[in-house]
Amino acid sequence: MNDSSSEMPDRIVHETGPDPRHAVVWLHGLGADGHDFEPIVPHLGSAARRPVRFVFPHAPVRPVTINGGMPMRAWYDIAGMDIGQKQDLEGIVASVRLTARLLDEQIALGVPAEQLVLAGFSQGGAIALRCGLAWSQALAGVVGLSTYLPEADTLSRWAHQASASVPVFMAHGSQDPVVPVALGEAGARQLEAAGYLVQWQTWPMAHAVCAEEIAALDHWLEERWA
Repeated sequence: MNDSSSEMPDRIVHETGPDPRHAVVWLHGLGADGHDFEPIVPHLGSAARRPVRFVFPHAPVRPVTINGGMPMRAWYDIAGMDIGQKQDLEGIVASVRLTARLLDEQIALGVPAEQLVLAGFSQGGAIALRCGLAWSQALAGVVGLSTYLPEADTLSRWAHQASASVPVFMAHGSQDPVVPVALGEAGARQLEAAGYLVQWQTWPMAHAVCAEEIAALDHWLEERWA
């Protein structure tokens, strides 16, 4: 497997105003691409009230075992339906390194870490949690939608001390057939037990997002950036 973690991924950049000093790096889910969450931006009043740079990277294309080895955009491989087991640690670590480069890029562009949010949906949310809580600077917050905590059993080994105060927003559909809500909640409770400030909410939906969830996230972002 070629290590692409030294390369900067292709990405879509959207700014809500000139000279932004706030930013969100948003990772899409399995089989999607960076365009997937572009439509969310106009629904975030927190981003309309200040210039915010949104970065929507495209995951690398790789074969995905659960989909018959079909190549698609994925942050790591998934071997079977029990996504909490047999995790592709090599792929996860490579995508964590790649995502860290995106965070470093925003710092270099003048966005302070305390105004930088790392977010993701499903597989992208797993990488957001794994990267954001392991990063060497405290972010404004980490967002994981319809996702779970990867490498949960070794959290104390990979989480960085600087992340101890980073707020976490996790939300899930109570009828999610892809990532079981119990798996998402287990990750949220584990983070709470480790001392993280976690906002956990569910809505009656499948593997998706809803207007109420986006409104809750918008309120949470406003609190981070106030």
